[in-house]
Amino acid sequence: MKTKTVELVASPRAPHFVGDGFRVHNFIPSGFRMDMQRMSPFILLDYNSTYNFPPSEKPKGVGVHPHKGFETVTIAYKGKVAHHDSSGGGGIIGEGDVQWMTAANGVLHKEYHEEEWSKKGGDFQMVQLWVNLPAKDKKTNPKYQAIKYEAINRHQLDNNAGTIEVIAGQYKNTKGVASTFTPVNMFNAKLNKGGKADFQFPADYNTALLVIEGNIIINGKEKAPTDHLALMANDGETFEIEALDDAFVLVLSGEPINEPIAAQGPFVMNTREELMEAFNEYNVGKFGYLED
Repeated sequence: MKTKTVELVASPRAPHFVGDGFRVHNFIPSGFRMDMQRMSPFILLDYNSTYNFPPSEKPKGVGVHPHKGFETVTIAYKGKVAHHDSSGGGGIIGEGDVQWMTAANGVLHKEYHEEEWSKKGGDFQMVQLWVNLPAKDKKTNPKYQAIKYEAINRHQLDNNAGTIEVIAGQYKNTKGVASTFTPVNMFNAKLNKGGKADFQFPADYNTALLVIEGNIIINGKEKAPTDHLALMANDGETFEIEALDDAFVLVLSGEPINEPIAAQGPFVMNTREELMEAFNEYNVGKFGYLED
């Protein structure tokens, strides 16, 4: 079995605010050779590195906005987020929780700091991913998977190396609880200093490692520091990471969806015509109503 090598290690880009509640570094799509096709099925990765929000009586966040044609995955590491949508869904994403929203045929959504957390303020750290849907699934009905931290299956590594939390896909004999439309692996690797973990994915799967905390070394060669993203080449199946100090790594690997991508703002379709149709559906109110 051939080793999957590191294609590049990307530094975090200058942060920008999404609404007034999310201060993010954008990694996908970006100028690091990580466009939507290169990283398919992962078509957006915004990383809110640890940022301290002062107490606020009015919760900060993002107002009502549409989504269509893909899924959003929000992983909360620090802080709490509340959300609502036009199909009646909603809830609170607490620390360690994952919210997997299938926007699919179209939904209005808003997300903001949870009210009680907002009043206290504190450190806030989140990841939001957009996972594309194949053309045949873009018109399914919206749905949610609210995955509590306690429900995430865990694989204990040997030699007190740490733990792999399996959100989606499979690590060794441990399966994730999230259901996906195409093969997607999404893990939180929590490694103790000196701990090692090996991974195996098909060579054609697009694979990346986001270092949430600590510093790691990949295949005993390339270092990836805190808040950096390592893009793996499509040249092999296996690789190993080692924690240089206590480390926390988001591991992403998925089978590419080899279809055309037509994306604009909050809509990701296959053709320009479908994009225009999505904008028209939104403008005439087919995504429902949600109070801002």
